[in-house]
Amino acid sequence: MDFDEVIARSASSRPAPAVSAQPVAKEDIALIVPESVNTAAVTSSIIEGAGELLESVRLFDIYRGQQVPQGSRSLAFALRFRASDRTLEAAEIASARQSAIDLVIQRHGATLRGA
Repeated sequence: MDFDEVIARSASSRPAPAVSAQPVAKEDIALIVPESVNTAAVTSSIIEGAGELLESVRLFDIYRGQQVPQGSRSLAFALRFRASDRTLEAAEIASARQSAIDLVIQRHGATLRGA
């Protein structure tokens, strides 16, 4: 194997993202929304509502079935919260999570599944 060739072809290296020393807090939420509501709009509202402590949001399930009213669907999201300078307290996480939920309810007529 010609290692000079390998190195030359890998010249377009990318720096690895920084790894935080602070722990992540994971929260899942499931929201029932009308079929007409755009998933991207719900995601944007979650991001806006949760604020700066939200590191990422990921849709991981769409459900239509017995426990969801006709004309609606359940969207389940995985939320990751983290502060760059400290460990988050449970109250901070709960507040950010609730703010995200409240904004989706207000803007999109959602309900929290299982509530």
